[in-house]
Amino acid sequence: MKTARLVILVMTLTIVTACTSGGGFVSVDQKFGRDKTASGFHLVREGETLYSIAWRYGLDYRELANANSISTPHTIYPGQKIDIDYTAAEAASAPRVSVRNPSNSPTPVAPAKVSKPKNGQISPKPVPTGPVSDWLWPSDGKIIGQFSTRKPVNKGIDLAGSMGESILAAAAGTVVYAGTGLRGYGNLVIIRHNEKFLSAYAHASRITVSEGQEIKAGGKIAEKGSTGTDKVKLHFEIRENGKPVNPLKYLPKRRGGG
Repeated sequence: MKTARLVILVMTLTIVTACTSGGGFVSVDQKFGRDKTASGFHLVREGETLYSIAWRYGLDYRELANANSISTPHTIYPGQKIDIDYTAAEAASAPRVSVRNPSNSPTPVAPAKVSKPKNGQISPKPVPTGPVSDWLWPSDGKIIGQFSTRKPVNKGIDLAGSMGESILAAAAGTVVYAGTGLRGYGNLVIIRHNEKFLSAYAHASRITVSEGQEIKAGGKIAEKGSTGTDKVKLHFEIRENGKPVNPLKYLPKRRGGG
């Protein structure tokens, strides 16, 4: 009898906890650094790119590619195992060779955009090596969430706005991810600006660009929404060498503050 009462009590507490957990949303703000994986490997799923995997674990996409012998244009395949527990020394010493398509995974996942020269040879478009100049605000919304490495953690900044409001590219670059595969980000766009800098735009209601597309600074890439969160907002991040940095150090100062 006592055992039955104990089971009922535990079930009741579980239901109460679930009902008061905020609707099941896992906010980007709640996590900082690397997600955990017991195996040390990430199994590639349909729709993922090397860039989205590097973003998920807080890694430099160049080191991740080198450690796994993935050459430009960084094509990966569903079912492929990606080592995410490499050391910096291993990444630096690993040979850069192409990875063959596994026999059970005939369809590659989102390779980077390539250009075709006149001689018929297909070669990847080179990644810009110069510094990112003239960062722009991706939205005019008021800052409602500041960058913070302390609890409550926020890997970027949050900007208020209205449903459907335009989200703009903060700098020129190439769209390297557009999708919903990163938990807590909702509809997400990631742009590569050069070898060091990437930027991300989360919670969009609609994405208006595609992977591999080149975009100019200030070009429309998405529309504001509330996917993956509980209110309409833009979560904006800048990462340098795979690590989150405070966007306010790069964005121009606004008149009147936030």
